[in-house]
Amino acid sequence: MARLIAGRLVALVAVLWALVTIVFVIQTVIPSDPARLMAGQSAPPEVVAAKRAQLHLDEPLPQQYVRFIGNALQGDLSISVHTHRPVVDDLGRAIPATLELLLAALVITIVLGTLAGLAAARGTRLGTPVRLVMAAGASVPSFLVGLLALLLLYNRLGWIPGAGRLSADVAAPGGPTGLLTVDGLLTLRPRVTADALWHLLAPAFCIAIAPALVLARTLRSTLVTQREAGYVRTARAKALTERQILLRHMLRNALNAPLSILGLEVGVMLAGIVVVEAVFSWPGLGLYTSQAITTNDFPAIAGVTLCIGAVYVIANAVVDVLQLLVDPRLRSRSA
Repeated sequence: MARLIAGRLVALVAVLWALVTIVFVIQTVIPSDPARLMAGQSAPPEVVAAKRAQLHLDEPLPQQYVRFIGNALQGDLSISVHTHRPVVDDLGRAIPATLELLLAALVITIVLGTLAGLAAARGTRLGTPVRLVMAAGASVPSFLVGLLALLLLYNRLGWIPGAGRLSADVAAPGGPTGLLTVDGLLTLRPRVTADALWHLLAPAFCIAIAPALVLARTLRSTLVTQREAGYVRTARAKALTERQILLRHMLRNALNAPLSILGLEVGVMLAGIVVVEAVFSWPGLGLYTSQAITTNDFPAIAGVTLCIGAVYVIANAVVDVLQLLVDPRLRSRSA
């Protein structure tokens, strides 16, 4: 077990190194000049040359690569062309909002996907409608769900807030985590937590709906294949109800494939966050990326790419560990 986890950690480091290398290569081949963008289009050549020297862009590529790796390990991701602040400072402001949105979407994905998968697998009257909803909803893009939610639930009915993380009359708690729902509890301000949850629900649901339905379809398929297994027949012989068999025995044995799918769907959620944050004016990495793209701010885009890539790789490493914990067969194979 420990050896396998150590192997996963080595693979994690290797993937992150490859990601940093790819970002560096892209930075060197794009036609835009960061020094010119930061100095201004009308800046004289000597000012641009001085800016290139300040950014170490006049050094040989191998030296630039070593410096880029070293700076990335120290948390130095250069200066944003758009904000003129260190990219790491901008990311520090944006990451808590995105992380809170991603965690909320993960919770909704797991809860909704598990409930829908169990309902579809039980073969009750709800099974067919649930399967139809899963087939239709899994293909709906998150930005379309967000636009429809704003049009109907915000513009027409006024049930959800239109933008931001808090209402205008609610001050941010300024807590240690940057997660408003958590900081509201830590600072004993339940109104902040309630308002943050109200703002969080709609964008998180828009991100989670398609991954949740994919998870539900995978869980249902896995549960259906377990129905005629030997341990299920033994449980029926012991006079256990179908619900007890499903929840106590079949569910755990069916978790391996849904966990694998969940790790892949984290990437779908991260991609959806970029668009959904722009739709809901959510001040996270997605909105920051949209602004960086419009200003050709490659240092900011590279910083966001590294953050999102790291989150995806770490999430899949966590999924690998969870699979080892829930499935003893994987541990025996790796022993």
